[in-house]
Amino acid sequence: MTPGSNIPLPVTRVAVDVAAPVRLDVSGLLLTADGKVRSDDDFIFYNQPTGPGVTYRSGGGAAPDAIIVDTSALPPGIEKIVVTASPDAAGQTFQGIEPTATVRGADDNSVLATFTPPRLGAETALVIVEIYLRNGAWKARAVGQGYANGLAGIATDFGVTVEEPAAAAPAQPAAPPMPTMQPPVTPPAPPMAAPPAPPAPPAPGAGKINLDKGRVSLQKNQTVSLVKGGSPLLSQVKMGLGWEPAYRGKDIDLDASVIAYGPQRNHIDSCYFGKLSIVGGAIKHSGDNLTGEGGGDDEVIVVDLGRLPQEVTGLVFTVNSFSGQKFTEVAKAYCRLLDAATGEELVRFDLTGAEPQTGVMMAKLIRQFTGEWDMTAMGEFVKARTVRNMVKPAAQAL
Repeated sequence: MTPGSNIPLPVTRVAVDVAAPVRLDVSGLLLTADGKVRSDDDFIFYNQPTGPGVTYRSGGGAAPDAIIVDTSALPPGIEKIVVTASPDAAGQTFQGIEPTATVRGADDNSVLATFTPPRLGAETALVIVEIYLRNGAWKARAVGQGYANGLAGIATDFGVTVEEPAAAAPAQPAAPPMPTMQPPVTPPAPPMAAPPAPPAPPAPGAGKINLDKGRVSLQKNQTVSLVKGGSPLLSQVKMGLGWEPAYRGKDIDLDASVIAYGPQRNHIDSCYFGKLSIVGGAIKHSGDNLTGEGGGDDEVIVVDLGRLPQEVTGLVFTVNSFSGQKFTEVAKAYCRLLDAATGEELVRFDLTGAEPQTGVMMAKLIRQFTGEWDMTAMGEFVKARTVRNMVKPAAQAL
């Protein structure tokens, strides 16, 4: 799954486990329509392992912890179960850790979906998956929302009462003491008078912003939400990609493409110089530029976000050197997102630095569960001379 994507649940009992290279604490919260718990009893974790319709299952260190949800046993008024995860080691972040949530049938252990949140950094806790009710049917949604202050921040955000430990309390060898509903490895939470903690910023150079202040210049791994004033900004955009030869008088033949994926990171289609229109014309390519010479965008890909099928949840924009020239021979490579109606430049990402490779993933657009789209600057180099060779690494980068 990709962030924001969802699947219907074909069974009433599901298990969500979260695996990582390090030990994780996994918990679940039962939420009402207002997005809050009814009481602290709706916070299910290893110190409070059972609740109405929801159970915590320990992996014992040999297997990942899991939250079991029996949708048929949930109390009336409960419309969502949020599954969270945090590193067991005190103060450890998700930097360099790639957790994967697996949604399974609880009775036969069949895999229904998997989700690996992208671009984690300073977060110490994640809302990773939601089991939610929509129009009388239960579904699972990939989330990947991070918090900098551990499960305390998540718990407070969803209405769990978290009290600050007394300052004079003696420190334990492993971590400071925590309230009964709080895993002891989690850093102290703010007092109740404090407002809910905001989501954590990603690793340095990253972060999610919007277009309220106008044109945005992205750094690598930084994300911008394509909304303005809280509303979707536009339905049709252009992704312009450009480059110049690093050495005067030398042509550089690069090919810009976009790869479309579904919610399981499944490849739907690729738009490039050999296939100028895909998904019913919702994505179109301007054609091939053989030299890279001249001002302006070398190749343009038009995306009608409003016409994209619902099955398309992720787009990765790539540039390849079919002739085998390396990106160390390229200067001033960039991509920029424009309003297709007005030509206004909305977002720009200038590729700084280069590697002796033949392919680069420039940026990706991800459809959120709210329907809006996010753009993330990538700048990741791979060995790939054609868009066909980019399909697998781009799927892994979603």
